[in-house]
Amino acid sequence: MRARNAFILVLGFLLSIALAACGSSGGSSSGSEAGTGTLSVSLADSTLERCKAVYVTIDEVKVHGSGGWRRLETTNPYRTHNLLELQNGVREELGIADLEEGRYTQMRLIIGDIPDGGHPSANYIIDENDQYHDLKIPSGYQSGIKIVHGIEIRSGENTELILDFCASDSIVTPGHDGEWLLKPTIKVIDTDNYSVISGLVTENGTTPLEGVFVSAQIPAFSPQDRVVVQALTQTEQDGTYSIFLNPGVYNIVAYIDGYYPVCVERVVASPAADYLIDDLVLTSLPAPPGTLQGTVHIDGGIAESHATLSFRQSEKCGIDDIEVKSLNVAQDGTYSVDLPEGTYYVTASTVDGVTELYPGIDVTSGDITTLDITIPLP
Repeated sequence: MRARNAFILVLGFLLSIALAACGSSGGSSSGSEAGTGTLSVSLADSTLERCKAVYVTIDEVKVHGSGGWRRLETTNPYRTHNLLELQNGVREELGIADLEEGRYTQMRLIIGDIPDGGHPSANYIIDENDQYHDLKIPSGYQSGIKIVHGIEIRSGENTELILDFCASDSIVTPGHDGEWLLKPTIKVIDTDNYSVISGLVTENGTTPLEGVFVSAQIPAFSPQDRVVVQALTQTEQDGTYSIFLNPGVYNIVAYIDGYYPVCVERVVASPAADYLIDDLVLTSLPAPPGTLQGTVHIDGGIAESHATLSFRQSEKCGIDDIEVKSLNVAQDGTYSVDLPEGTYYVTASTVDGVTELYPGIDVTSGDITTLDITIPLP
């Protein structure tokens, strides 16, 4: 087994819908009885701009098969996790269970409302100004978060899964009601097949840069398609990063305020392989960024509706658009992002699959550009 930069704590966490992204592998064990195998699940996370911490509490993790629901054992139910600590190979063990061999079709996790000791609430964020904001869980998630992912348990073997809780996809900034929302999104990585992409980010090829956002993006093949950020992390103090991915083809994009973004085009990640990317070299902006701001209205949407805004640039990565920033905005909320001077393509998408396109948005250094967004639902 390849060496991992893994930080292992034992507890109980898991959150939203299935997919893939960041994480690392932990210890293994196997079922001690004939006809049983072991399922162990751990948690990793992608990062989130403009937040210093994202805390979520998980009460319970369960898996479903032909025999019904089985609960994974954890050493500490009601554990409150800071998701933003789980990057670059750091992960936490969530639970483990000996299961009868066979096919299991889904998992479910229950979000808690009683915080671990010392926390002001069970689910909350700390923003960049050190302000605390409770996270409201929409009613549809209160019975638990269903994660649809096929799991094959084999006799005498340990199956390990990493669940990437995507904070960047799951946190919704306030709308007219002023409430922050938690709409969990989880991506599932099979540790038998995942790839590791790592490298170094520097300024002008010399000085390592800390805190740079590095993402693995699935290219959009038409303007209507969303650029899918499959994994997102930040560089360490020495400028290094690691991204854990299911096999596929990705654009690797690095960006941070005050610099131009850079991209490595169409990196092919094969199963169970490690890739060291050539250094990503960022160049500082010669002038202050511009600001793009506005309001978001979903025509026909409810208070808990939200839109995902994606700010793209073309011809920065071969023929592909790249996403340089994104955020989720609740109904009738406002947004404001700083961007290097240039021309951008903005998409605004809802969970219903409705997308509005705003091409040719010019951002000028030191100026404010206003773009109000309206998305009509069918």
